[in-house]
Amino acid sequence: MTYTPAEVRALTPVRRTVEVRARQEPDLCDVFLCHAWDDRRGAATELHDLLVAEGVSVWFSEKDIVLGQPFMREIDRGLAKSRTGLVLVTPALLKRVDRRGVSDKELSELLARDLLIPVVHETTYDELRRVSPLLASRNGLNTADDSMADIATKIAELVAVEDDLTAPLTSAN
Repeated sequence: MTYTPAEVRALTPVRRTVEVRARQEPDLCDVFLCHAWDDRRGAATELHDLLVAEGVSVWFSEKDIVLGQPFMREIDRGLAKSRTGLVLVTPALLKRVDRRGVSDKELSELLARDLLIPVVHETTYDELRRVSPLLASRNGLNTADDSMADIATKIAELVAVEDDLTAPLTSAN
């Protein structure tokens, strides 16, 4: 899989952070998947399943929060136990973040730690910029440019630190 030059510039610092955390804390999940509640059975599950098929360990509320457990505390634990975060940016997420819901809290934590990759799906960076200029300032991946399967492959390569901790991301140019 090759990346655009912009993706290489944007994602190389994330890869470095993932590498460091992998050495320091090898038992962490590869990624925390932040998504809107409305996307849990659609796009979020699709991305989760594609990532798992690529060998990525994903903290995903739909499978990692057991019935009867305190929802926010389990999310807090999931954030702490993940090397990096994916934010699935959809129209539903933009509404949730604007209303300061759970997604907004997850996003705040991921932004604070500089550990996130936006995956824009069925919306645009312009729409995102209206709701979250900080998140929109992060280059990420977009389903307008790549299929969800290709994005999952790129993320898998990004977080595949066990195989080769020094492998650079490769550009298409």
